[in-house]
Amino acid sequence: QVQVRESGGGLVQAGGSLRLSCAVSGRAFSSYAMGWFRQAPGKEREFVTAIDRTETITYYTESVKGRFTISRDNAKNTAYLQMNSLKPEDTAVYYCAASPFRITNSRVSGQQFRSWGQGTQVTVSS
Repeated sequence: QVQVRESGGGLVQAGGSLRLSCAVSGRAFSSYAMGWFRQAPGKEREFVTAIDRTETITYYTESVKGRFTISRDNAKNTAYLQMNSLKPEDTAVYYCAASPFRITNSRVSGQQFRSWGQGTQVTVSS
């Protein structure tokens, strides 16, 4: 397993931007697919986006398409989530996770991921 740690959360006004980082330590980062999930108060955790180990294949939930961008830097063992045009409904705890499996389609489940960070709070004010 690898260790995962998120950073970069905070408070931002609607329409603003934030970039989350996910630092991974342990075994070869490049062999893991990376994903971001979020959980809002009183709601279940939901998939946000994922990137395959190849760095070229990405998936997004419909509500963030065109606003969020996932990326990774295998040389830095870090994944990123660039969030633009933030909305109050994006408010949640955001979790980064690592999967030893290939992400082959958009039906991404948290069960595919084996290592999780502690989460970082993102709050978008209206």
